[in-house]
Order: sequence, then structure tokens, then C-alpha cells
Amino acid sequence: MNRIISLLAGASLIALGSLATAADGGATPEQATDMVKKGVAFIKANGKEKGYAEITSKTSQFKFQDLYLVVYGLDGTVHAHGANEKMVGRNLIDLKDVDGKAFVRERVEMAKSKNTFWQDYKFTNPENKKIEPKTMYCEKLDDTVVCGGIYK
Repeated sequence: MNRIISLLAGASLIALGSLATAADGGATPEQATDMVKKGVAFIKANGKEKGYAEITSKTSQFKFQDLYLVVYGLDGTVHAHGANEKMVGRNLIDLKDVDGKAFVRERVEMAKSKNTFWQDYKFTNPENKKIEPKTMYCEKLDDTVVCGGIYK
């Protein structure tokens, strides 16, 4: 009986920890994965032009808390950006994070050899404007890579 109570107490603490993260405004890895999959499906169903416009829109369905989608061509050009529309059309292949990691170059290279992957780097959190560790879930779609990331 004591073991069952201990297991239930542990599960409750894990659940509370998950709620605290969500309440703090941070999306989960599952939410990032789901959003990328929905974004890919939307682009496939509606075409690139409409898909990229929806992802970039200020009222996009592909934004939740600190989670948003981005779409890069395999040359590093931004086709859609859910947090900063000024990035669309820019080639960011040489963009580096605060540690000097060329994360866009790494992302497109990973997309050339993997259909899905996670990538770690540091980036500015749009909610608090602080540079934080981020992990990005990405799926290759034709000659692009669709990604959504969460802050750790």
C-alpha cells in the first residue's frame, strides 16, 4: 500500500511540474512536434504560398506561447517566420548563436540527411527577450525544412 501511495505521489509531482512549465509560458516538446506536423500538413494541403503566409501571419494558428514555426530553404533562405516577418526572404545560412554555432547552416545540413530531427542552440525568447537554450524540432518538406522550437 505504501508503495502505491509513493508512486501516486511521484506521478502527482511530475504532473505538477508539467503544469508549472506550461503555466510559465513554455511550450512542451510534444506541442512543438505536433505543431510542426500540422504546419507541414497545412503547407501540403494549401500550397507553399498560402502556408508560408499563414505561418508568418501575426494571427497565425501556428503560434502558441513561446512556440512558433519557421521554414527555411535548404540554402538557408527564410520562407516563413512566425516570430519576425522581417526575416522572410533573407538568407541566414551564416547566422550564429551567442556561442558561435552556425545553427542555420547546421539545420539545413541536418535536413539534407534526415527527414526529422531535434537541434539545440541558443536564441532570443520572444516572450522575455532573453537569450536562452532552445531545442528545435524539424521536418524536411521537399526542398525546405519546417521547424518549431521550445525554450529549455
